[in-house]
Amino acid sequence: MDFLTQELMPLLANQPAASGVIKPLGHHELLLILLQLAVLLLVARGLGELMRRIGLPPVVGELLAGVLLGPSLLGWAAPALQEAVFPKSQAQSDLLAVVSWLGVLFLLIVTGLETDLNLILRKGKTALLISLGGIVVPFATGFALGEFLPESFLAAPDERLIFSLFIATAMSISAVPVIAKVLMDLNLIRRDIGQITLAAGMTDDTIGWILLSVVAGLASSGHFDILTAFKSVLGAVLFLAIAFTIGRTVVDQILRWVDEHIGGATANLSIILVLAFFAAALTHAMGIEAALGAFVFGILAGQSRRFSQEAGHTLELMTAGFLAPIFFASAGLKVNLLQLLEPQTFLIGLLVLAVACVGKFVGAYAGARVGGLSHWESLAMGSGMNARGAMEIIVATIGLSLGVLNQQMYSIIVMVAIVTSLMAPPLLRWCLSNVAIGEEEADRLKQEEQDSRSFIKNIRRILIPTSGGSNIQLAAQLVSSLAYQNDVEVTALFASSDKKAPRQVAATTAAVKDTAADAALSAIANVMTLPETISLQTKSESGRNKAEVILKEAQKGYDLIVLGASEARRSRGTLFNLLVDRVVQEAPCATLVVKSHLPAQTGETCAIAPQAIRHILVPTIGSDYSNKAVEVASTLAAQMDALLTLVHVINLPQVEYIYHQQTLDPVKDIALRIVEHQTELSQSLGANAQFRLLKGSSPEREILKFAHKEQVDLIVLGSNIRMATGQVFFGHGVNAILSQANCPVAVLSS
Repeated sequence: MDFLTQELMPLLANQPAASGVIKPLGHHELLLILLQLAVLLLVARGLGELMRRIGLPPVVGELLAGVLLGPSLLGWAAPALQEAVFPKSQAQSDLLAVVSWLGVLFLLIVTGLETDLNLILRKGKTALLISLGGIVVPFATGFALGEFLPESFLAAPDERLIFSLFIATAMSISAVPVIAKVLMDLNLIRRDIGQITLAAGMTDDTIGWILLSVVAGLASSGHFDILTAFKSVLGAVLFLAIAFTIGRTVVDQILRWVDEHIGGATANLSIILVLAFFAAALTHAMGIEAALGAFVFGILAGQSRRFSQEAGHTLELMTAGFLAPIFFASAGLKVNLLQLLEPQTFLIGLLVLAVACVGKFVGAYAGARVGGLSHWESLAMGSGMNARGAMEIIVATIGLSLGVLNQQMYSIIVMVAIVTSLMAPPLLRWCLSNVAIGEEEADRLKQEEQDSRSFIKNIRRILIPTSGGSNIQLAAQLVSSLAYQNDVEVTALFASSDKKAPRQVAATTAAVKDTAADAALSAIANVMTLPETISLQTKSESGRNKAEVILKEAQKGYDLIVLGASEARRSRGTLFNLLVDRVVQEAPCATLVVKSHLPAQTGETCAIAPQAIRHILVPTIGSDYSNKAVEVASTLAAQMDALLTLVHVINLPQVEYIYHQQTLDPVKDIALRIVEHQTELSQSLGANAQFRLLKGSSPEREILKFAHKEQVDLIVLGSNIRMATGQVFFGHGVNAILSQANCPVAVLSS
């Protein structure tokens, strides 16, 4: 961590000695920053919504908001008002810059969460070629431009080489935050072209910021600093290599620890932000762009099993609704288009804009074509990579502060940043309207859409409370099959009651508990066959009563609790037993209760043999909970190579209520549509599925008859909880099937 010390020590050394208590933020400064945020957010979101209504991405309006509130319009029409709200004060500007930088980091964290690393790796060669083309050609054309510009546009005419290198670097930069926001607004971020654009943009930006650090070092020292260049390149390579190897495991373990010891979406969100800020600080201290650290961490967090989708959604809302609009709007505040109206400046500005656009378009287009993309896809890459955004404004600000750029050239480069960012959305939309989605990409997008709505695909963590009986052992076998189809974490929990015992028997009681826990957890471990990538986690916890122990653990981010139906003696008035009923009733997530109907074992933790399941039955009425039961059964059937039968029972009315000419045809049509739709869902999950329409006045009787006749090995029921005098009640039909079936039954309650 020596480089961090080197970064921080000079800052500390430059601080004046403390002469008293540090003053809080002044009343006027606080008033101004609150007013600025309110005005920027109002105008940015308002113009963003206006752009959305006329078919343009909201980011266009958000970028224009700053231009309108800056010296170009508000400063021209009402200079006193503009100066009052946005004074030319370094301290006040720094306050707004902090919020703006938070917008950059949040936007890149969210972008990282949406990034498909596997897709990028598959398209890595293409992305690298596009990036190289998008760097080399603009750099060359920008350098040539710098060599021929009039001396009046140079801050130091005797240092033209440094000026030319700086212009070349400015022409090479792309704005990943702008590109990402445009792709999100156009709903393209999950498209192949969107992921390749992001990959190329991040590579482009990384190389660009390394070039900037070299050129800035050159401008500061007046000579080429090869050591600084080498350290920047080596630092970027090492950071990426460590992040995607060791970093992946470290992030996953940290998120796991937070889930285990704290739990909940709030804790997940907090640790994500903490780690993202640390990653951004790390890359910034290494002399690379801070945004790279935030983006890479977003990728790593999104790949973790312990990443909370609720936390991710909250991040997206905060970013889209507050921080990103502030960032884009504040980027335009420094633009003064009035300076560009002077004839020579206007012509030079058009020339710089043309060189910037042509260089980026040609470079990215050539790289995309060499990488195997079509003509229109290559044009789309050029359009996306051409956006410069606030990153170019930051480059221009650095150039101005180093004395490389004068005020004229600064305004021109900022104008290029704004114009190219405004060009990108309509050009991208136009180019991609001519790009047909390939069959493979269409299938991937369709599958992703289904997965996003799927119940079973969004299960990442499964909790199995156990006392070792046959019901929970069969449930564990079913979970094993689910784990082969989905990347999940499985935790077996032995819960015990720690009611106080006399001291003389305390040690004996503890020993009995340990023995019981080992036996119960071993029984689960012995019947589970998990994929090599998944290991069974075991826990033994105690509390006031077993149900509270299970429910406390369930609060730690589990998506499904799997229970044995009635491994203890049933209490009067309960569906299963007091423990299972309470867990089902109060669980913070879905529950799956399994009743094996197997013969009683000689010992409570005696291992059961693997159950051969060749035929699975799912009764369905087309409800949401029926759909979820179909998903679970389909996943099991796909792994077990079992036949899946979906059954819908048409409930025949009593004879006395049938009017003449009444027909059941409309009812049959509805039933047919239900089972056909759910059969397609089952087949999309890999199951060999069929459907049957049954008729009868008692649906549960027809289901039981069909199960017996067709030798069904497992019935999966979906149900919602109905409270009857404070007790769990799934309905008479479910209760009847649970008690009278001659095969295992699993009841899913979500």
